[in-house]
Amino acid sequence: MFSVSLGGGAELRPLEPWQVEEFLAHMDRARAVVDPWIPWAGVSTDVDSARATLQRYADLRARDAGRLFGIWAGGTLVGGTMFVSFDAEAGNAEIGVWLEPAGQGRGLVTKAARVLIDYAFTTRGLRRVEWHCRTDNAASSAVARRLGMRLDGVLRQSYLYKGVRHDTEIWSLLATDTLEVAPG
Repeated sequence: MFSVSLGGGAELRPLEPWQVEEFLAHMDRARAVVDPWIPWAGVSTDVDSARATLQRYADLRARDAGRLFGIWAGGTLVGGTMFVSFDAEAGNAEIGVWLEPAGQGRGLVTKAARVLIDYAFTTRGLRRVEWHCRTDNAASSAVARRLGMRLDGVLRQSYLYKGVRHDTEIWSLLATDTLEVAPG
């Protein structure tokens, strides 16, 4: 099976529909802190809806248009990262991440995102990787900075969450950018 060590007993692996029970248990632990930032967290609330989320990413993977990976620490699913979108022809991708409280503070999302960025640029030859986050998600903006991304701009009121519109930051990293990132 494919896995990438993230150090300290943590690893990055594909997250697939057959893992729905583990994914749902993780979402139940993570939902309160993830839901405001990840659109599908609040709708993955039972086996059928969680399976639909995982199947959507499996279908994207089959079309080479997206992917979903889990982050396991000590054998427990604690978060993940994904290609929200992946367009090899245009040379662009968007990555996203999430983490439940038990996985926080160890640099896991930064390490996992670096794996996806390296794959996008080195293996697949993409030119641009984007990172989208709400302007009030300081933790997500901090990860983008650690990855060496640049803030391209803000899309005003572009993200609807529970009836309230929020601004979205768009960060990017180009294959031609010099990576000057902090370790970890």
